[in-house]
Amino acid sequence: MTGIRHDYASINGIRLHYAHAGTGPLILFLHGFPEFWYCWKQQLEDLGRDHHAVAPDLRGFNLSDRPADVKQYKVRILIEDVRQLAEHLGHEKFVLVAHDWGGAVAWAYAMAHPQTLSRLVIVNSPHPVTFARELAHNPAQQDASQYMNLLRSDKAERVLSENNYERLAKMTLEGWGAGTVDPAERAVYVEAWSQPGALTGSLNYYRASPLYPPTGDDPGAKAVKLNPADFMVRVPTLVVWGMRDQALLPSNLDGLDACVPDLRIERLPQTSHWVTHEEPERLNLLIREFIGA
Repeated sequence: MTGIRHDYASINGIRLHYAHAGTGPLILFLHGFPEFWYCWKQQLEDLGRDHHAVAPDLRGFNLSDRPADVKQYKVRILIEDVRQLAEHLGHEKFVLVAHDWGGAVAWAYAMAHPQTLSRLVIVNSPHPVTFARELAHNPAQQDASQYMNLLRSDKAERVLSENNYERLAKMTLEGWGAGTVDPAERAVYVEAWSQPGALTGSLNYYRASPLYPPTGDDPGAKAVKLNPADFMVRVPTLVVWGMRDQALLPSNLDGLDACVPDLRIERLPQTSHWVTHEEPERLNLLIREFIGA
């Protein structure tokens, strides 16, 4: 990983680890569950040629601080992490690229601080309005999201960490590359998952969110009423979507333009949820084209 450096920022009451490369305009990458900065390594190397490309470990993950309190993972706190990190890095305006849970944070950040973003790039992460709709009313998305109820449960840490994180690896690492996992790559992820408190920290994103599939005794997303007018994204936005995503269905794209007026959608028909692993070069080209780099 040529040219990638590592640093820490003391921001928003925590110590945040980040990897970064290059100098120039800031482009910030936010990972999802259960990953960490490392999933963006190819983007750091490529975009770091002419940008300051930065990928933090989000709070709760890997080498960043890992608060145990679920309340520390509320969206308003996660948004402030991003704002203060950009400020720490000395940039008033930047490009934000995000995947999965990082995308959930990025959507919310773009709504709260549009003046700080020049471009927003979202990779397989639904806007809260469309996701709430799909979880509440689409049986296919409800079925696809049943794993969320496991991840919210008290037994999640035990189930996911058994047999050296076997189930977590099956949910993630074995979902890309036709099930072939490089043992060295697996070891890197297991090391990140094994950081004290990291598994609980990453699961707390699910536990803190009101968006999850309904069950017989819990209405879940059906109890959430969102007014689209309150969730407008007024930043030029590119959404890249692997159409073979089995967890976040392409139906989450339907009606997205009502909340994102300046929107481009790039559908990748042969790609799953794990775009950064399956088509990193294509993603780099799409980002560069969109931001004019």
